[in-house]
Amino acid sequence: MTAARAPRTVPYKPAPGTIPTAPGVYRFRDEHERVLYVGKAKNLRQRLSNYFQPLEALHERTRRMVLTAVRVEWTIVASEFEALQLEFTWIKEYEPPFNVQFRDDKSYPYLSVTMGEDVPRALITRNRGIRGARYFGPYTKVWAIRETLDLLLKAFPMRSCSQSVYDRAERSGRPCLLGDIGKCSAPCVGRVTLAEHREIARDLVAFMNGGDQDFVDRVREEMQRASARLEFERAARLRDQLVALESVLERTSVVLSDRVDADVFGLVHDELSAAVHLFAVRGGRIRGTKSWVVDTEIDLDDSELATQILRIAYDEGDPPAREVLLPKQPDAVAEVEAWLTDRRVDHGLPGRVEVRVPQRGEKRKLADSATVNAAHALQVARTKRTSDYVTRSQALADLQEALGMAEAPLRIECFDVSHLGGQGVVASMVVFEDGLPRKDQYRRFGIAQTTDDTDSIHQVITRRAKYLVEGDPDASSTRFAYAPQLMLVDGGRPQVQAAKRALDEQGVTGVALAGIAKRLEELWLPDDEFPVILPRSSEALYLVQRLRDEAHRVAISYQRQKRSSAIQSQLSGIPGLGPSRVRALLKHFGSAKRVRAASPEELREVPGVGPALAEAIARALRADTMEADTRG
Repeated sequence: MTAARAPRTVPYKPAPGTIPTAPGVYRFRDEHERVLYVGKAKNLRQRLSNYFQPLEALHERTRRMVLTAVRVEWTIVASEFEALQLEFTWIKEYEPPFNVQFRDDKSYPYLSVTMGEDVPRALITRNRGIRGARYFGPYTKVWAIRETLDLLLKAFPMRSCSQSVYDRAERSGRPCLLGDIGKCSAPCVGRVTLAEHREIARDLVAFMNGGDQDFVDRVREEMQRASARLEFERAARLRDQLVALESVLERTSVVLSDRVDADVFGLVHDELSAAVHLFAVRGGRIRGTKSWVVDTEIDLDDSELATQILRIAYDEGDPPAREVLLPKQPDAVAEVEAWLTDRRVDHGLPGRVEVRVPQRGEKRKLADSATVNAAHALQVARTKRTSDYVTRSQALADLQEALGMAEAPLRIECFDVSHLGGQGVVASMVVFEDGLPRKDQYRRFGIAQTTDDTDSIHQVITRRAKYLVEGDPDASSTRFAYAPQLMLVDGGRPQVQAAKRALDEQGVTGVALAGIAKRLEELWLPDDEFPVILPRSSEALYLVQRLRDEAHRVAISYQRQKRSSAIQSQLSGIPGLGPSRVRALLKHFGSAKRVRAASPEELREVPGVGPALAEAIARALRADTMEADTRG
């Protein structure tokens, strides 16, 4: 009797020819009518056909979504711009679990000016729903914006008190302390009219919107005129206002010399999450900064991810600047620009929004800085998940259940192999105990000869297994003889089977073994035909990712160190090239690879290296490279 073959696609696949080729928006729903995923397409038939390929060809997260759904529906629209608008509207309405999800739990403070009130007020708030208010920020530190507001009130003495304080001063005819010390113009007792007070509030808003230098110049000119007219008391007040304005400007660094308005995004992502960092630049100065992390459920390329990041940033937040700088151009960029321009108009701001990727100059440098901040935010988010004891315990329990282990893997060892074109093969072993790295127990391995990655893994696990069987002869590192509950190797089924063979040959038992495939959700067990799929929400998934990345980092670092040591040894053997000149060469070029690639003319740029010595160095390194190529 022939076994029934597993279906190659889902039963609700639309019949051929029934999906239109027009632009539109599609929704996948589950059996409870919950919307699982919303997407847009320039050509619905072409896009949806990607989801109905053979199931084994789909990425695991996409396959999980397709299998969870029971039907797909679509809506035809007139243009890509309408598709983009409808997609964003439905994502906001349905909050589909497989779309990019904003999961930052922080509420950032803003400087707000309540222009919708009869007597506008300046305050620091996390509430973005105040009607008619103008917001500036966000700011990552509350104390920083408090100090800034304190200085701003010296230059723009407007109301900052609560409604109850204002009403009490109005009834008593006596201003509060801020009015007495010059940080409020006291409209509550009639020192200025309501119209004059509103004008002060408008000036503060204009200053924060980028008109800072204009105000400084204007105040300086008024101060000089008052002094020339012998109005010394007025000149003194203007001097204090000028000092306050300049103090505020000192707190916001100038990043763009042409004083442009721009929102600069940095974006870094891995298989599980994406981190975004935003610099809000107004008038050439950073007026706000923010980092957040999003989950990426369905496989998205960089262009699609950039579009979704803009949706999260601007759908309910601040209006976009005239210029939006991204590390990758979003898909359907013209439609995205039109959508952003609408958001800007909704906030009462003129001008068309331009989205582009900076290529050079100061904007590129700022974009690179945003990317560095995004990478840091992603690292912090990932390590934060393992810093909490409850989260770590859950990760170990999830891993125990997924791999069918008898006990939680309190000690995990992860191995990775690194090489450069088959040369200089090394490996690393990192150790996590109770979900935390034990760097004092890391090990590095040099591999003299090997045929491929599976052979390298076999050699490394063999060497590790001998310590488990024979014990560690070095009394100073007896912990190396401790047996882990789980060994992870970077690779798929072939690498796992090579590691299993090594353990069997050495007679090691009682140690679970798994391989980390390139698609991180998949863990390969040595005797299983199909991989173990870790749930997307599993804490174990993030622990495995951190183990793999740490093993990769250590292996790469060791491989680079070996290359540097090798070239130092080789250079030291060249007549006339002493230790100081070897160090000068490596410092000048920055790496062993660049030294090897340097021409004699480039080598002569290093102090102390003349024409003859440069030729000798190039000849020696060229001969070594040719010998390595012959061995390869």
